[in-house]
Amino acid sequence: MKREIKFSLIYRDMWQSSGKYTPRVDQLLEIAPVIIDMGCFDRVETNGGAFEQVNLLYGQNPNVAVRQWVAPFKKAGIQTHMLERGLNGLRMNPVPEDVRYLMFKVKKAQGVDIARSFCGLNDHRNLKASVIGAKQAGMISQASLSITYSPVHTVEYYMDVVDHLVEYGCDEICLKDMAGIGRPVYLGRLVKAIKDKYPHIIVQYHGHSGPGFSAASMLEVARAGADVLDAAIEPLSWGKIHPDVITLREMMLDAGFAVKDINMDAYMEARSLTQKFIDDFLGYFIEPTNHFCSSLLIGCGLPGGMMGSMMSDLKGFHNAINMSLRNQGKPELTLDQLVVKLFEEVEYVWPRLGYPPLVTPFSQYTKNTALMNLMHTLKGEERWKTIDPDTMNMILGKTGRLPGPLAPEIVQIVKDKGLEFYTGNPQDAYPDELPKFIKMMEEEGWDRGQDDEELFEFAMHERQYRDYKSGVAEKRFNDALEAEKEKAGAPKIVVRPVVEVPKFDAEGYMEKHPDAHPIQSTAAGQLIWHVDPAQESVAPAIGTPVTEGQTICHVQAYYGLEPIKALFNGKIASINARHGDKVAKGEVIGFIE
Repeated sequence: MKREIKFSLIYRDMWQSSGKYTPRVDQLLEIAPVIIDMGCFDRVETNGGAFEQVNLLYGQNPNVAVRQWVAPFKKAGIQTHMLERGLNGLRMNPVPEDVRYLMFKVKKAQGVDIARSFCGLNDHRNLKASVIGAKQAGMISQASLSITYSPVHTVEYYMDVVDHLVEYGCDEICLKDMAGIGRPVYLGRLVKAIKDKYPHIIVQYHGHSGPGFSAASMLEVARAGADVLDAAIEPLSWGKIHPDVITLREMMLDAGFAVKDINMDAYMEARSLTQKFIDDFLGYFIEPTNHFCSSLLIGCGLPGGMMGSMMSDLKGFHNAINMSLRNQGKPELTLDQLVVKLFEEVEYVWPRLGYPPLVTPFSQYTKNTALMNLMHTLKGEERWKTIDPDTMNMILGKTGRLPGPLAPEIVQIVKDKGLEFYTGNPQDAYPDELPKFIKMMEEEGWDRGQDDEELFEFAMHERQYRDYKSGVAEKRFNDALEAEKEKAGAPKIVVRPVVEVPKFDAEGYMEKHPDAHPIQSTAAGQLIWHVDPAQESVAPAIGTPVTEGQTICHVQAYYGLEPIKALFNGKIASINARHGDKVAKGEVIGFIE
């Protein structure tokens, strides 16, 4: 009898890997019956990751979206699954344990069947509460391995993680090949090792197309015993996204596996609807280069979805770097030359930081450190001069145990700064907070919601939730959408007028003030000068002293709050954007002298 291979439609991640937003709930409800009619999916990824934040950014209630979106699949007997980030829950920073446990109770009550949990460092301690919380809530616990390719990420390394996850009680293991750089044969050996030792464990493989390995990897893991493969559909398949279900089905069928038929009429309708959503408004926020694979991703190991953001980083720093090179009498660099240099620097930085798997948020930390190193070395300065606090917390072990050893020069930096390595359980550093949020909701007169789902949303995303409740988020999104429509087809302007200084020219400012250093946004979104709702949201005064690594402001990006940090010691010399302004990635929002 042929062994069956099942497919899961990664409808949430298809969009997250493509651009800034996912479809609204009305669009999701339009396509849900069509996905069901396709007949080839046993599972659909419906929520998690950035899904909750995106709905809040729309000014819509994510709890309503999840309940309505999963309902038709539940009725049809199709399992739904979510993605959560272990210690970080549904956001980019650590979450108290009581909020994490509440998350699983809420998601189970909302109808979600499977909790896919991952830790970017593969620290099983960060996943223990996820496995226990999902099981206690009655969900299926699918614990993930963040796949990367390095000398320390051996089959034995991953099996040690699997042993702990099975001990905690997980039901399934996911191979989360977020950059798609897992080598096919190696992944086959890993799946075989899991199945040989734990034949009862269901194995699901998730691989992005990025550098081009994923289709071959899916064939190898299927032959080794994998049960479920994640797939996409056109027009959001391949490129930096995921392989298309049609190709995967034909490949599995030819290899002798049993697979479900695809209703091609329904496929074409789902394809058409997805394109309609893109044409409606989502396409304004999609990074065009994400439609292309790139073999350059093999060497640096960065997730394909980061290519767009990385290019924005380089474009933002390009002029400043060339200005520095001109001042040194050195030849300027093209953008392509900078790309190669940054990739090479990532390859240099990554092993010295202990080989963190390059998945959110550790891919950002590694890339940002490499970018700062590149800026300093091109100025004739030493590496490691700028290490932001989040990266330093990773180095110190506050977010989990690094897979590999730190380089001696990194250890010396820690000693020179008078810091100490953290060896405790990362969760212990974040005490419970639900009583605090319950009190705040009572003070606001807000209802905790069905199954405490509003309490959970508030505790997980306080700032975004407040903006949703006040109506600010909806207005902000509508304004942003109108702005995107207006500039569609026009070149993007990334430098705003400085307050009270019309027609501000960033390059001209730097030419006249050679000691000035730009404060640049590292993400696109809404500028927030103060995160604390109790503080007045005004920019720092001119002359305010700042230190290297200090958080100056935040940008409300689609995935959460992105801190904007000072890269140099000095004083605020100029402010170029106001609280609430929409800023582009790489945009100059001020200067330090």
